[in-house]
Amino acid sequence: MFITLEGGEGAGKSTQAALLADALCARGLPVLRTREPGGAPGAELLRGLLLGGTTDWSQRAETLLHFAARAEHVEKTIRPALAAGMWVVCDRFYDSTLAYQGYGQGADMGFIQALIGLVGLTPDLTIVLDVPDAVGAGRLRGRGGPTDRYERLDAAFHTRVNAGFRTIAAAAPDRCVVVPAHQTIDAVHAAVIAAIDRRATGGRR
Repeated sequence: MFITLEGGEGAGKSTQAALLADALCARGLPVLRTREPGGAPGAELLRGLLLGGTTDWSQRAETLLHFAARAEHVEKTIRPALAAGMWVVCDRFYDSTLAYQGYGQGADMGFIQALIGLVGLTPDLTIVLDVPDAVGAGRLRGRGGPTDRYERLDAAFHTRVNAGFRTIAAAAPDRCVVVPAHQTIDAVHAAVIAAIDRRATGGRR
């Protein structure tokens, strides 16, 4: 299966991706854990430009950079792993571009959807980790250390992103499962595992 984890800042995606990969490995399954932007050498270079740089990209250029990184990631990492029979757990995929560039920054949704079609790969299951805006903001402040370009954007941006993820999930109920992520790490992990087990056995919700 190709499983993606989505959500706004402070939702716990990286933590849950690591826990999920470990749980699947403990079941004897071959697992690749990866991330976006990044996940392949060329894509990691673009990650540095997108997250660490100070360039004020045009909306279309920023969207294209994310999809350039994604194309490299899919062809060099994800497809080969799936072809080898591995389970792929990915921290963010194209839903993040819809949420951040589309809903958050106002980029053209039709343009983003056209690029999604060109990627030619849809996750088998997307876990949307949903946290209230205040909880996500508090977790972000509690991290300490340097912040990236998106983390530094204002609260209104993050509110639009979080609402965007909820809209995306509601529009794709066969693929997306929303997990309340304000709970404890263990409770969220249990909900993620339950969602995957339902999908693996043919259930939906």
